[in-house]
Parts: sequence; C-alpha cells; structure tokens
Amino acid sequence: GIAEKGQVVVMIHSGSRGLGHQVATDALTAMDKAMARDNIRTNDRQLSCARIDSQEGRDYLAAMAAAANYAWVNRSSMTFLVRQAFAKVFETTPDDLDMHVVYDVSHNIAKEEEHLVDGKLKRLLVHRKGATRAFPPHHPLIPVDYQFTGQPVLIGGSMGTCSYVLVGTDKGMTETFGSTCHGAGRALSRNKSRNKLGYQDVLNQLADDGISIRVASPKLVMEEAPESYKDVTQVVDTCEAAGISKKVVKLRPIAVIKG
Repeated sequence: GIAEKGQVVVMIHSGSRGLGHQVATDALTAMDKAMARDNIRTNDRQLSCARIDSQEGRDYLAAMAAAANYAWVNRSSMTFLVRQAFAKVFETTPDDLDMHVVYDVSHNIAKEEEHLVDGKLKRLLVHRKGATRAFPPHHPLIPVDYQFTGQPVLIGGSMGTCSYVLVGTDKGMTETFGSTCHGAGRALSRNKSRNKLGYQDVLNQLADDGISIRVASPKLVMEEAPESYKDVTQVVDTCEAAGISKKVVKLRPIAVIKG
C-alpha cells in the first residue's frame, strides 16, 4: 500500500484501446432505432438507450463486457511488465520491492448495483461516463482490506500535474449512486491541443518541472499536455467539498510514459 511520504508509486491509466469507443459508436446507431421503436425520448443523442432486456440492450452489455475484459487484461499485462522492469533495474524481485497493486478500477462502464431510490432498495444498471465508482466504508462490494476506509478512487492527472487517491463516502452513495470524478476532464479537444500547443514547448515545460517523458508519438505530447486539461486539484477539491469523496494521497509526477 501507500504508507509514507516520498514513496514511489506507479499509476497505470489504460482502457480498451479504442474497442470501447467502437462498441459505443455501434450501440448508438442500434439504440437510436430501438428508441424510435419503443417510443423512448431523451434530450441528448449521447444519452441514447435501450431496454436492458431488449436485443439491443443485451448486445450492448455483452460487447461492453468484452471491451472491459480487454481493459482489465491490458492493465494486468502492463502491471506485470512494470514489475519486471523494476526487478531488472534493482536486481531483486517485485515482492522484495513491495510492488503490490493498491487497487484497479474501471470507469466509463455500466455496473449492476443495488441503491436506494425513493426509500426503496432497487437493482439498477449504473452507467458511469466521465466518472468512477466510489463506494463508502463497509460496502459489501469492496475488498476486506478497505472495509474500514472506503473504496480507493484513482484520479489521474495530466503529464505535468499531480494525481490523487481518494476514498468513497456515505454521502456519495445517496447523492451520486456511489460515484465521483475519474480525472480532470479535457479543457481543449485533442485537435485543438495539436493545433495550439508546440511539441518542444511542452517538452521544455515538463523538463523545467523535473518530469521525464517517453512517448510513442509526438502528437500525443500536445494532446496530453497539462494545458489540455482542467485543473485536477480544483476538480478533486470540488468533489471533496460536495462530500462525494475524500482526499487521501497526492501524487507528484517524476516520469511519464505515453504509448
């Protein structure tokens, strides 16, 4: 776990590598037709939906599960490779380095859960988009190790800003179905970031801040630059002020790898 100031932590933020986006794109088309057929109306096409027990609903949940499984395996594979790299450099074993997973949690995913609605316990399909699960202490769906603290919530900052570990709260369960933010959110679109920011300028800024970077493609540097995102500290402070999650650990970046 994270036990002391100055401890080195590796945060891995990766999902289904485009598969989830394709699943959603395909589902939007199918659900538009289902909504017309079943006379369902929303005020935003991004909220397209279908009845859970319809063919469109079952198809979406199955495809989403495949994408989520891909994401879990993806992060597990990278975790293994990170451990091997540290073990090689320090000429020891991952266990001796105490390189254990603190928590792994998905966002942008639908989960079947039980929540109180109008005073009655109901089974719901909670779809968190731009959000992540944040369950409070003593919730039956979080591991034994975190029963007294609440579920860890991983908030990844941008390449040049801090990241946070939060925990869920009881108020979050009643106000947001046990949900909180999963990051700062973009301030500039990827296209605007590429057009507005300079590759070398971003690298120089990171170097001035003492942050090393390895990147697979130059365009990723501009897309993921600190200026491309909102202030993560303000976002986290807002969630804490609202009572839906609590700050536990602040992480400062010293090295970034973008694949």
